[in-house]
Amino acid sequence: MTTVNVRYIVDDVDAAIAFYTQALGFSVAMHPAPSFAMLAKGDLRLLINATTGPGGASQPMPDGRKPEPGGWNRIQIEVAKIEDEVTRLKTLGAKFRNDIVAGIGGKQILLDDPAGNPIELFEPPAK
Repeated sequence: MTTVNVRYIVDDVDAAIAFYTQALGFSVAMHPAPSFAMLAKGDLRLLINATTGPGGASQPMPDGRKPEPGGWNRIQIEVAKIEDEVTRLKTLGAKFRNDIVAGIGGKQILLDDPAGNPIELFEPPAK
């Protein structure tokens, strides 16, 4: 299987590292500078960049727009029992955008990281 890289822009790299490692089970693959870290979970590598600092990810676009956290594009993490996972994360102070939504494809809920980037928790339908 191929490793997938996703980049998120965050306000605070250390807060993002703490959230993803402590709440969602990621590990730190590298943290070579205060403005960048690479986290890993299975075949996913999550590249975390601060809104300022060296490197291309935080630099303004030619039209003046600057990379910022938030938005609606997201990573999806599959969980076995979504209700249990939501309860666990709420005890850690996690913030959710919505309640659990159930449909024919399974159940999902959107969780925000400390910078406001969304993570979809997903429970597939029972077989």
